[in-house]
Amino acid sequence: MLKLLEKIKEKRAVIGIIGLGYVGLPLAIRFAEEGFETIGFDIDPEKEKKISQGQSYIKHISSKSIEDAAAHLSATSDFSRVSEVDAVIICVPTPLNAYREPDMSFITSTMESIQDYLKEGQILSLESTTYPGTTEEVILPYIETRDFKVGKNYYLVYSPEREDPGNPKYTTRTIPKICGGYSKLCLEHGLALYGAVIDQVVPVSSMKAAEMTKLLENIHRAVNIGLVNEMKIVADKMGIDIHEVIAAASTKPFGFTPYYPGPGLGGHCIPIDPFYLTWKAREYDVNTRFIELAGEVNTAMPDYVVSKVSEGLNRSQKAVNGSKILVLGIAYKKNVDDMRESPSVVLMEKLMAMGAKVEYSDPYVLKFPKIRRAAWDMSSVDLKPEVIANYDCVLVATNHDDFDYAQILKHAKLIVDTRGVYREPADHVVKA
Repeated sequence: MLKLLEKIKEKRAVIGIIGLGYVGLPLAIRFAEEGFETIGFDIDPEKEKKISQGQSYIKHISSKSIEDAAAHLSATSDFSRVSEVDAVIICVPTPLNAYREPDMSFITSTMESIQDYLKEGQILSLESTTYPGTTEEVILPYIETRDFKVGKNYYLVYSPEREDPGNPKYTTRTIPKICGGYSKLCLEHGLALYGAVIDQVVPVSSMKAAEMTKLLENIHRAVNIGLVNEMKIVADKMGIDIHEVIAAASTKPFGFTPYYPGPGLGGHCIPIDPFYLTWKAREYDVNTRFIELAGEVNTAMPDYVVSKVSEGLNRSQKAVNGSKILVLGIAYKKNVDDMRESPSVVLMEKLMAMGAKVEYSDPYVLKFPKIRRAAWDMSSVDLKPEVIANYDCVLVATNHDDFDYAQILKHAKLIVDTRGVYREPADHVVKA
């Protein structure tokens, strides 16, 4: 009987990916591309159906990539089939609850669904972003219920996802992968597993170090975005274009990395991950003041944008109440269809609460989905000149490349620009 390392080397290991979303699907495709038999697990039967038909359900992932991987890729909602795989890779959401505390329910429910089907000689990797200690404190006890000797006949690692949806410069294969193991032997197996499909795998000394690495990456971004958002407000008061300043500062070849302001933070990582660390730090009597301050600044940005909408409408002696407002872009970032934690939704909520008549246009989200905080019966508006001219305000919330910004500039009565799309001054453009 082949050992796991030999199976991986010979591409005879069967790979199981649990969670076929923005992280799990591209990873499953990558393993299948390399010839590994890959089974995707998801509770959504629609994903199973789409994959069996060779169809993508994520905008930036092509159906062709699924078709090309079809010989080695399948999907199921039957978690008993975990007994068929040699590697279990968990890519499930890790949101915050209403109190900004880690919600481990997706991880625990996954482990409850699969623990009876784990088998000796497997490797299990958690990729979900979480606080340092999760893999050992939450995952390990489920494995130990099977009386496996983790590090001897079962292997446990943590390897955080690093997907950047919509960025064509980097792929699952070319983004370096961090991996930390429960033991040296666990790490050896993790490096072999990911090294078979990813160009560079970076080992760290422990699972906690790997978990902390992911948090540092995203907290670094959250803090710097908070800084530039605060700088934007100061610059605006002084009559300075923050985007001009960022462009000028970016010419410095050392010591400066450009970050860009916006209407708030969105996505499954940056608005959430910092609070995983602040929560865990309290266990050690540490106050993460710097991180929390950045969170306060970023969370307040939608209110700042709404004040700019009000300011712009006031110029025409109009109130927010009763005005027709078109929000451009409701995905959390440009050129993707991902709406998780999108600040656009917060903006829409706030404007509606003030009495505005709000609609949206987004070529990536043609029908407003049912999400946790909103379930509006809306569809994307077609941006014809006469349609644009019918709104009291066009709010640029997500700067998709598909929008015709010249046409919008020509026909809109008022534009509130949160993304620095319009660099040249115009009487009817308010920078926010």
